[in-house]
Amino acid sequence: MESTIKILAILFVINSNCKAQQMIQTPDDIYKLKANEQQFINKPLKNVLKEIKPEIKMAFGIVDYPSFFAFKFFTPTEINRRVIGRKHNSIYIYVEEPIDWNFDKRVKGKEYQWTKEDLEKYGNLTVTRIKVVQRIED
Repeated sequence: MESTIKILAILFVINSNCKAQQMIQTPDDIYKLKANEQQFINKPLKNVLKEIKPEIKMAFGIVDYPSFFAFKFFTPTEINRRVIGRKHNSIYIYVEEPIDWNFDKRVKGKEYQWTKEDLEKYGNLTVTRIKVVQRIED
């Protein structure tokens, strides 16, 4: 009986310490999203975003059809500073539903920031496609 309790306690400790690691650890890992795209299709946007560890520094929604979100790992200021050889990695996530994204209604100076409110508002939209783009400055 005592050994069973010890084993259960050890298993509990191991289980609590073995948390799933996010798929995207660095911006250079974004191709993993495209490689695993099928596990996100027809699932909520928030499922994809949970897999991205690096901070998304710039985001915006495109309201055309099909609607999509663009996520970048640089701020607009950083993008404007040219650095030869720097990689600009971007993720475009297309969603089934129309997006209500209006730059004029966003907080001035923070129009391109992805917020908790954005996650609440758009997190349940259905992913239809993931596109990954890498551009190297020259």
